[in-house]
Amino acid sequence: MSARRLSFLFFAGALASGCTSLISQGEQSPLNTQEVTVAAGDEGLKKAVETGENGNATRNEPLDEAIAPGLKLAARDAREKLDNPVQKAPEQEVAEQDLWVRLRSGFVMDHNIDNQRVRDQLNWYARHPGYIDRVVERGSRYLYHIVNEIEARGLPAEYALLPIVESAFDPFAYSHGRAAGLWQFIPSTGKYFGLTQSWWHDERRDVIAATDAALTYLDRLANRFDGDYTLALAAYNAGGGTVSSAMRRNRNSNKPTDFWSLQLPRETRHYVPKLIALAKIFDNPEAYGIELPSLKDKPYFEIVETGSQMDLAQAAELAGVDVDEIYLLNPSFNRWATSPDGPHRLLVPVQNAETFRTALAEIPSEQRVSWRNYKVESGDSLNSISRKFSTTPSVLQQVNNLNSDLIRVGQRLMIPSASKGSDAYALSASQRLERKQERKREGNKVRYTVRKGDTFWDIAREHRVSVREVAAWNGMAPGDPLIPGKELVIWSKTSQPTVVAASSGRGKAMVRKVGYRVRKGDSLARIASRFSVNVRDIASWNDLNTARYLQPGQSLVLYVDIRNSP
Repeated sequence: MSARRLSFLFFAGALASGCTSLISQGEQSPLNTQEVTVAAGDEGLKKAVETGENGNATRNEPLDEAIAPGLKLAARDAREKLDNPVQKAPEQEVAEQDLWVRLRSGFVMDHNIDNQRVRDQLNWYARHPGYIDRVVERGSRYLYHIVNEIEARGLPAEYALLPIVESAFDPFAYSHGRAAGLWQFIPSTGKYFGLTQSWWHDERRDVIAATDAALTYLDRLANRFDGDYTLALAAYNAGGGTVSSAMRRNRNSNKPTDFWSLQLPRETRHYVPKLIALAKIFDNPEAYGIELPSLKDKPYFEIVETGSQMDLAQAAELAGVDVDEIYLLNPSFNRWATSPDGPHRLLVPVQNAETFRTALAEIPSEQRVSWRNYKVESGDSLNSISRKFSTTPSVLQQVNNLNSDLIRVGQRLMIPSASKGSDAYALSASQRLERKQERKREGNKVRYTVRKGDTFWDIAREHRVSVREVAAWNGMAPGDPLIPGKELVIWSKTSQPTVVAASSGRGKAMVRKVGYRVRKGDSLARIASRFSVNVRDIASWNDLNTARYLQPGQSLVLYVDIRNSP
């Protein structure tokens, strides 16, 4: 989804005299936004496929890279049993039940477009059939449900392939534009469509809720653009306002207003061609030398109502599946358990659903999470206790019937806790982050504790790395808030990384995130000089190709020390 247009918070007196080009924005409908999507996309997987196929990696290597090494074998065995039943149907029967046949019957977009951007994408996919294998393997859990939902709404079946472009069917995908999940919703757009986000749970990654929200969004965009699906897709990426503005410019210049004739942001210009190219391949794979992995036209999962909070490791045991499979089907849960506030449901493989329901009925709700009896010590607070036991103050208040956050020394608290060690929850948010931070990279590894007033820009500048690198190494986006006390891992490019004292110039910096509207004659160098920032940082903050010219009216994000602002 789109990276949210930015609100610019700085002192009016400091900026009123000079920053006339800085823009601000309040809340607005995502249908009217003019911000381009910064989605996780498929570039990372493309690079992995290219490396694997040029090296010794096998073409069908399992995809779930977030799984801890010690659990990969168990997860692979579980998926093998699910994906390859002992009895195989005859070839004709498999063809009749193949989901690809059903998908093709719902294609309605024009696949005969002869455009260089589409040809470029087709050529890459044809050279890398392993990529198709990988995204199908990832998508096999979710595609049946997505196709069902698309058919129920009368939408183009091509939309079922959109998560390939958005996230490469990685349910845990998180972009530097703060977009999450299969459909890559940013926080504000997710909130607009009712996707809740909490410490426990992020519905932007919920297979059921996010699919419903994405298809609702796409349907509204198609209606806005009079049923033109290419324009609707472009608006899903760049915002309805961006597409409408491009159409208006073309009309004023007596030019066509179809997608292929519009001057749109670079990412959007490639976004729709990617989907068209994928649709052409899935429509006729033999023409491109690709053999699609078989995918049965049967549901992969069922929804089981739990009625209460549930330890995910316990759920896996009751269902008779690997805990990683539970996380992959329920990627919205950040921690070791479902959210105490709901949704009180889990997706489980179809063949395990009845086993799970039967076992669940025998477990009282109070036994579906483990409990620890904790005696409050001097210096404790609900905040410190909740951090210690991976829960939240509100949960502690709720389960202990506390009317406030006040506690006393010697008081006994019941605390929900994981039934297994942390390694058992390999796909929880904390475990995924730990593996990301431990991955070896170039530079000197530094552990840095965030202090009050810190910004990504300050920290990146100290260590001679980019803002986006610091964010990516720590599973964050440059727009995410930095909470004092949070520990970051930085692969510093300085010879002897040091921590700058709070009394130094950085500690006194007044850096603010602002927006700048490109004017005629502007260049990256000119803007960088004007705001005393680095060209490379501007490119990183805005996902720019420095070899391309800026367009008048283009919106940029800048992190500016307002003491140096013009």
